[in-house]
Amino acid sequence: MDAAAQFAPVDSPDADARQRMLEVFAASPRGLSYGRLIGVAGDLAGWQGRVPPAPLQQPRVVIFAGDHGVSARGLSAYAPSASVEQATELQAGGGPAHIFARATGASVRLIDVSLDHDAWSEERVCRSSGAIDVEDAMTEPELERALEVGRRVADQEVDAGADILIPGDLGVGVTTVAAALMGTYSRTEPVAVVGPGSGINDDMWKVKVSVIRDAMFRARNLRAQPVEVLRRIGSPDLAALVGFIGQAASRRTPVLLDGAPVTVAAYIAFRLSKNVRDWLVAGQLSPEPAHLLALQRLELTPLIALEMSTGQGSGALAALPLIIAASELAADEAEAFDAAVAEIQE
Repeated sequence: MDAAAQFAPVDSPDADARQRMLEVFAASPRGLSYGRLIGVAGDLAGWQGRVPPAPLQQPRVVIFAGDHGVSARGLSAYAPSASVEQATELQAGGGPAHIFARATGASVRLIDVSLDHDAWSEERVCRSSGAIDVEDAMTEPELERALEVGRRVADQEVDAGADILIPGDLGVGVTTVAAALMGTYSRTEPVAVVGPGSGINDDMWKVKVSVIRDAMFRARNLRAQPVEVLRRIGSPDLAALVGFIGQAASRRTPVLLDGAPVTVAAYIAFRLSKNVRDWLVAGQLSPEPAHLLALQRLELTPLIALEMSTGQGSGALAALPLIIAASELAADEAEAFDAAVAEIQE
């Protein structure tokens, strides 16, 4: 399957608008004191193609939920059933994502990619992910369907007016999948890529390492084929994230990244279309080694480092106020700059 061929072309942001925004800050006596927020304001201007950038009006969190076959191995502090329990909580308006979203003015949508449940009328997109240490995560049709779900949801959100998208993950075992993928892509040893996940003990850590080791062994000769690695040792929900992030970039909509699963998905989208990286902003740094590896390869520096591993886009939402503030600072500096120019012309 040539998933790269299915990705829409991704344009670069407006470099002139970004540069003009940076020049506005540079012309101000206090402009340079804002540090890295200057770059965020410049990125906003480049994404929107205007100086100053417009305030963010519709930040949107989209959480892709799925079950993972490896969750039955006992590698998480949560039972496999916790995926459905957390998704049900989200459906009812609860959970960390909704708490952070209410605090930042964002809204939340849950996409059931491969949860195994009878709780809702909505049909899942794919079956639960295969146990990646011993079998493929998906068939080719399932991979294609999951990627298409992500692309379609991104189109729906952009068409509805979202001006920044915040993808989230939900599912017991998803950090194990992310670690196996990133370990394979980066040639990192399993013991170095495994993370704390849900807060595991030593016995769970050993199981997690062995699962990641066996999954990486199954994909050891496929590093040059990122999509096939995703099919073998990824998961449908993570594949949907890849499609979502790639399509958002093609629709010229910035994507605020959360933890390891989302950032690994962004790295895969980048492998398929290099310009995707220009539409990404790293919200936070989690304790997961796979997260740091993906950020390094994307050459992104997170805005905050709260060591959150909550998932559901929560860590990214914690960083969203900084992006909103950067937009407001940009407007303030641009107004002062225009006033100064007008005074000189008089």
